[in-house]
Amino acid sequence: MSVQQLCVLGATGSIGASTLDVVAQHPERYEVFALSGHRRLNELAELCCRFRPVYAAVPDEASARQLRLLLEDAESIPEILIGEGGLEAIAADPRVDTVMAAIVGAAGLKPTLAAVKAGKRVLLANKEALVMSGALFIEAVRASGATLLPIDSEHNAIFQCLADPASPGLTRKGVRRILLTASGGPFRQTPAEQLIGVTPDQACAHPKWSMGRKISVDSATLMNKGLELIEACWLFEATPEQVEVVIHPQSVIHSLVDYVDGSVLAQLGNPDMRTPIAHAMAWPERIDSGVAALDLFDIARLEFERPDEERFPCLRLAREAAQAGGCMPATLNAANEVAVEAFLEGRLGFTEIPQLIESVLASAEPRPAKDLAAIFAADTTARQLAREWLARR
Repeated sequence: MSVQQLCVLGATGSIGASTLDVVAQHPERYEVFALSGHRRLNELAELCCRFRPVYAAVPDEASARQLRLLLEDAESIPEILIGEGGLEAIAADPRVDTVMAAIVGAAGLKPTLAAVKAGKRVLLANKEALVMSGALFIEAVRASGATLLPIDSEHNAIFQCLADPASPGLTRKGVRRILLTASGGPFRQTPAEQLIGVTPDQACAHPKWSMGRKISVDSATLMNKGLELIEACWLFEATPEQVEVVIHPQSVIHSLVDYVDGSVLAQLGNPDMRTPIAHAMAWPERIDSGVAALDLFDIARLEFERPDEERFPCLRLAREAAQAGGCMPATLNAANEVAVEAFLEGRLGFTEIPQLIESVLASAEPRPAKDLAAIFAADTTARQLAREWLARR
């Protein structure tokens, strides 16, 4: 068995940390070829000392200078690459076998697409890549022969529950619908009137998962589930109507597939991202992820609820963007990124997040997503509309 060379885009985030934990458990299978980090340079330096990558990628020259200083006494110093070009270079390097695409937000699209075009095994944790450029992204996967494996626990669960995930279309697989589970976030039972005063720290206190602040807010608004709905449509050739969101507070069933013969298959496991990461890294084999075995007796019961789209309108907005198609999902994503940033900075209320997004969607001109230029133009326009909305309020 040859050792797999791994590139981790977003190494200092929670997905990156979980990925490197799995790597550390299997040094005979994986080596770290390249790492990228954004602002957590102390953490990136520690990872470089531990895993000794050939390359490290950072956003700008100032970050590169700081990382060089942090590594000046290290036994092994990687070559440091800068900016978007650096990310694309390490993702597409011919020596890399597998790319973990874990950069959050629109910033992850181009390097993830570079990995796809280079025909890599791409472990997709950056849902925004598919949300923004679904048709172009899937077309690039098919053209290059890349292997695309989902890392989101829900999509990875669906992948595991499909008898033949590579065959096209749900109908040909005998699937009636996909049941996409959601924990419901920290405010699942919070009355609507109390959501007005929610603070960033409260929104980031997820009851089951330990995640970055942006994705934690998305989970609290249910926008994360909306983005996952769009992602599921592209990954599994489903329509928005074939994907149903189910609130499951125990977060033990990670998603289900409902077949036309009445069978419903589910993937269960403790809520730990190392499970889907290990599954995708070793697929079609199985390896130890370091996650404790699921104790059904300890769980005792499993609960399910319908999502309340009146309290959490972001889920409705995402479904509408998916149905509209074209550049509307990219518009949705951009408006949400601006809204969440403003909320985390204390410039926007929690319940105003969907208000901003809905205003941007209503103001944006529908455009076909014919190429990356059109997608990024829609992204830029949406961000400008969102900033104008913030300035007016």
